[in-house]
Amino acid sequence: MADKKPHINLVVIGHVDHGKSTTVGRILFNSGRITTQEMEKLKQEAIEKGKPGFEFAFVMDRVKEERERGVTIDLSYQEFPTNRYYFTIIDAPGHKDFIKNMITGTSQADAAMLVVSANAGEGVMEQTKEHVFLAKTLGVPQLIVAINKMDMAKWEEKRYLEVKAELEKLLRGVGYDITKIHFIPISAQVGENIEKPSALMPWYKGPTLLAAFDTLSPPEKPTQLPLRMPIQDVYTITGIGTVPVGRIETGILKVNDKIIVMPAGKLGEVKSIEMHHETLPQAEPGDNVGINIRGLGKEDMRRGDVLGHPNSPPTVAKEFTARIVILNHPTVITAGYCPVFHVHTAQVSCKIKEIKRKIDPKTGQTSQDKPDFIKTGDVAEVVVEPLQPLCIEKQADNPKLAKFAVRDMGRTVAAGMCIDLVKK
Repeated sequence: MADKKPHINLVVIGHVDHGKSTTVGRILFNSGRITTQEMEKLKQEAIEKGKPGFEFAFVMDRVKEERERGVTIDLSYQEFPTNRYYFTIIDAPGHKDFIKNMITGTSQADAAMLVVSANAGEGVMEQTKEHVFLAKTLGVPQLIVAINKMDMAKWEEKRYLEVKAELEKLLRGVGYDITKIHFIPISAQVGENIEKPSALMPWYKGPTLLAAFDTLSPPEKPTQLPLRMPIQDVYTITGIGTVPVGRIETGILKVNDKIIVMPAGKLGEVKSIEMHHETLPQAEPGDNVGINIRGLGKEDMRRGDVLGHPNSPPTVAKEFTARIVILNHPTVITAGYCPVFHVHTAQVSCKIKEIKRKIDPKTGQTSQDKPDFIKTGDVAEVVVEPLQPLCIEKQADNPKLAKFAVRDMGRTVAAGMCIDLVKK
């Protein structure tokens, strides 16, 4: 990160087998993140495993099981530079069993690359729709579309235009502004239109894939919002004292600031701020820091608490209204259901008090008022009551602390965001 280019988190989404991992592998290879020797080794391994042509996918699918099954299971992170930016790429699984990992990835993303196959009979599929809708619901602001496998479509403009038209309809339907989205025809396998224009598609006049990445906007640092630092851990360090560690999500933290820890409401003063063993005068959004606080002991704070300034303390909700997407629940969810909500670093059991309405994911309109239950695939507005004190903010006030995942029985059953709340 020494070159100090702005940083963008990019999540790669799309239907299973449309070439997400291969596209990412190709980008990393073409931007010099993987050497020719490494590529040759992967090529040999792909042939030995009876998966010739999968060598680029193997770059991201490091896990042995994934290589043998040929699907991406977990998130993997890779970094690559472009002319303008430094990207961390999150390769999210397309396979529907692995959607929970995709949620985790997507909720951290500043932008998404949607990969869609131009192969005959493919194009927009079930999960293409689901991923696009989730990206929108989870607040991924910008998209790039890679129309992949143009080699299988014989490099024809006609097929590109058909897939593009399908995608425009889908993206417009969920609320993306398609005038701001590049639809780039590529072949990740062959390496066409990745960093230099393709002679095989002379009809295409837009940017190459890597050039399109440079048209994205980096996330603004929300320094103007009130300070929010969710605590990941609290350490006791000999000779220093109590040190909470966490990431500054919004606002600015300075040495000598008075701070408040919520939900407990305890006050203290910042003695020092440290990041990567360096002492800092102040910390900004995105910084992972450890801070030493005068006047607070280890028993005064714990993981899931949020630090803020006393003049605008983190909000503790008595109850909140949320928009949620049910991703994976074996039966149905009714009022009274008590799963665990994962909000920033907090994990708190919450009760769904009321299901206000079901929402049509394509239009955002109400499809049913006060339904008796909701099930996998539904989008709904619900009223939630935390069973222990919980810091959460409204999406409109502070999107960084509004998003959550809902887990139960060892799986992610839903994801969503807080749209309104009643303070405690």
